[in-house]
This record gives sequence, structure tokens and C-alpha cells, in this order.
Amino acid sequence: MSMHCDQCQESIRGTGCNVRGVCGKDETTARLQDTLVYAVEGVALVAAGLEAPLDRNYGQFISESLFVTVTNTNFDEEAIVERIRKTLAVRDEVRALSGKTPSHDAATWTGSTRDEFVAKAVTCGIDSLSENPDLRSLKSLVLYGLKGLAAYTDHAAVLGYHDDEVYAFYVKALSALLREMTVDELLTLVMETGATAVKAMALLDRANTTTYGNPEITTVKTGVGSRPGILISGHDLRDMDELLKQTEGTGVDVYTHCEMLPAHYYPAFKKYSHFVGNYGSSWWAQDREFDTFNGPILMTTNCIVPVRESYRHRMFTTGMAGYPGLRHIAAREAGREKDFSQIIELAKSCQPPVQIENGEIVGGFAHTQVLALADKVVDAVKSGAIKRFVVMAGCDGRHATREYYTDVAEALPKDTVILTAGCAKYRYNKLPLGDIGGIPRVLDAGQCNDSYSLAVIALKLKEVFGLEDINDLPISYDIAWYEQKAVTVLLALLYLGVKGIRLGPTLPEFLTPNIAAAIVEKFGLKPIGTVEADIQAMMAGV
Repeated sequence: MSMHCDQCQESIRGTGCNVRGVCGKDETTARLQDTLVYAVEGVALVAAGLEAPLDRNYGQFISESLFVTVTNTNFDEEAIVERIRKTLAVRDEVRALSGKTPSHDAATWTGSTRDEFVAKAVTCGIDSLSENPDLRSLKSLVLYGLKGLAAYTDHAAVLGYHDDEVYAFYVKALSALLREMTVDELLTLVMETGATAVKAMALLDRANTTTYGNPEITTVKTGVGSRPGILISGHDLRDMDELLKQTEGTGVDVYTHCEMLPAHYYPAFKKYSHFVGNYGSSWWAQDREFDTFNGPILMTTNCIVPVRESYRHRMFTTGMAGYPGLRHIAAREAGREKDFSQIIELAKSCQPPVQIENGEIVGGFAHTQVLALADKVVDAVKSGAIKRFVVMAGCDGRHATREYYTDVAEALPKDTVILTAGCAKYRYNKLPLGDIGGIPRVLDAGQCNDSYSLAVIALKLKEVFGLEDINDLPISYDIAWYEQKAVTVLLALLYLGVKGIRLGPTLPEFLTPNIAAAIVEKFGLKPIGTVEADIQAMMAGV
């Protein structure tokens, strides 16, 4: 048995992981996830035969199932096996509703055991998308964009927000992956994926801000208190909300880790005095940071790294996240909150966290907050105080090559402002970069989920300056990517017409030389280079 996974930036030797994933995923888990994707494609295929739009409950189920396969989300084989069984049952329900049975194997194959699902992956994995490498490359780009899209859509659905057009696109795109398509047809589908990504990110932005308020400029402490604590990581703000409610008055403090840092920016969470601060840094450092935290850890979504024995007994997953041997907090029942009582009780018996730093992080510069400062920003640009904005958003990762982004941040001229979102910010958000007339030189919009804010800010500046083309703005894009949500954001930016994006530390391995060349020619996408050369080019608007 072997695997083929090339969906993240850190896959091995430029060809993808084929024995064990750098993420920690083994061959069996990889195969099961391939089969789950195929089962979801089968749901889409039979749903394409419906006369009415797909019921949003099925659309949400597709989102959840794809989300399970996003890098570092779920390593639990039994959970994935059960998800495949459910997906096949949903496929058969939808097929019965349509009254039609497509001839494709994805619509009819059956199985129920782990071994059957592992064996099925041999014929339905990523290599089965097409025998033509270029067509397979474009289909991979669509599929990975859909996986990231599913994460954003699922976060919105958890808060009760849906977009039936997004669910309809799942049906169109996933079923298309099962048939032969031309390069032109696939390029069109790639752009449609980007257009749908913009819709999904706007939906999630509305869900978060309507539920919890617009993010505000906030100073977050990185030290610790004297009481036991719970560390929450991932991206799910509803889990954050319910955990804060249930820990109030218990003598247990709550800290954020990595992508949950921006929860501090939302007004709804500021009322909790036991919401102490942020502990640690990026997702890939969690093994050592979770070790010193001492208290329970709750992973609400990706990104999980292989779990050390030293903290395995106090780590929990929930939602689509999963890891073998960890306790999983069940989904909330209709009209009720999740039950975090076992985490809270465990926390009470733990020592307070060990302090690993003692400083501050400033964030909360989502689009509403930045647009409130628009006059100040515009004046700074017109006066020459701000020469250029550099969007350094996206993902962090463990490779030393990502020091490039720290070096760029330190070397950028003092009249530049960094716009960021996502865990890439941990490469520079604690640096003393100062401000420009009271405007911090790092404006953090939030999670990777909040990348939409950066697009809104750019479009608003285009309007304010009366420009015809977004590419005429004094903005350069120097993006870091790691997994499929970053692919979705990239496709959204390309759909919005942004050109000249630098992408690193490497271009995606699933892009063949021909497809990479075509995208470079059409959109000006380019790999990162040296710090000095890239800064010089960006300051020159190149």
C-alpha cells in the first residue's frame, strides 16, 4: 500500500508524500480520506440529477465531509470510516430523491468496512482524477480550493448562516471532477471556485460579525495568570463562546493559541474577566507549547500536529477535528450548547500554565476597523508617510525557509505597512516594528478565515483613490501558503483581479510546469525570491 498526498506546502521532495505525511498522516488515514472525497463526489453526482436545489442540510454535510480531509484536521481512522458510511447513506438518499442513477461508479459503489474503504482508495485517489498530468493538476487546484471553501462554509453554518449558491457549486464542481474536461473548461471552473470563495468568505464574515460584533483594535497579553487554565486552538468561534460561558465563575482561566488569537478582538468576548490572553505562537510549535501549558487543550478544528504522550491525557478535539486516542467532545444537540464540563473539571486539577513569554500583541484591524481609519490612512498615503502596503497573509509552517517572512518584515522600509491575516503573522507580529503617525506597521485582520477583510480594504482603497484597476493601488502581495484554505484565498484573490502575487515558500507541487506557466502568464503569479530582491521589486510596484 502507498499514498499520494500533495495538498500541502510541506509535502516531501516536491512530488508529494507517498509513505507518510509530513503532517503525521499515515498511509491508511490518507487512503481513507481519499475514499471519503470520492464518496462526497458521489453525493454531488447524484445531486446533479435533482430538479430542485440541493437541500442545505445535504450541502452542510458536504462541507463537513470535505473539511475532515483538510490537512491536520482529522487523523482518527474510526471517525473517518464512520463519516464514509454516513456519506454513502446520504448519497443513496439523494439518489432516491432524484429518481436517477448515473452510470458512474461513484454513484453506485458500496462498502462498509475499514478494509473495503482502504482498498477502494487505490482506484479513486488523486491520481484517478485524470491520466493527463495537466488536467489532473487543474482538477487538484479545484478540489483543494473546494476543501478550503468547505472549512469557511462550515464555520458559517455552525453559526446558522448558509448560502445555497455555495452548496449548488459543490454539486457542480465535485461532479465535474468525475468527468473528462478540457483545459479551458477547467480554467473556467478554477475561476468559478475563486468567485464562490469570495461569497463564502463574505458569508463567514457576516456570520462572525453579526454574532459577536465587529473586531476592535485590541491589545492581547501573552503572559499568564496564577489560576489553572484551558487552552483553546483552531478557528471555531462558537466553541470559544460556549467555553467562556461555561468556565465563568469556575476559577479556571481561558487562553487562546494560534488561530484563536483573534477571538480577543470581538466585543462579545471582552466581558469575560477570565479570558486572560494568548499562549504561545503558531500551530507547528504546539507540541512544546502544549507541554508547558499544564492544563487541558481543546482543538476545535485544524491544525493538529502529532500529539506527545506528555499531554495526550489532557487534549480534546471537537467538531470535524479528530485524533486517535483523544477524547472528542460531541456535537451540540439542537438548541443546546456543547458540554465542556469534563474539560473544566480536569482543568481544576491542573497546575497553572508555565509562563513562556510576557508581552503584548495588538490586533483587530478587520475591514470595519480599518475603514473607520480610512481618512487617516488616505492622508498618510497622500502625504507620503505611507509609501506602500504589503499583504503578508496566509499560513505559517515549520520549515526554516519561512524565516523569509520575518526577514522581509524586519527589512521593509519604515514607510510601509504590513496587512496580515492567518497564522503567517506569527513570523512578525511580535516584532517591534513601530507605527506611522499612530498607524501600527502591522495591521492584523484576524484568522485565515478573515482574509476577506484584506480584499474589502483593498477594494475600498481603490474606490477612495478613484482607481480603475485594483493593481494600481500601492499594495504588493507576498503570501505564505500551507494548506487548502490558503489555496481558496489565492483563488479568491485571482478572481478579484489581483495580479503579481508572490507565493511561497514554494509554488504548489500539484501544479505541473505547464499549468504553473499558464497561471504565471495570466496572473503574474511568481515564487518568492531573496528578501532584498523582493523588497526592491515590491517597493517599485513590480
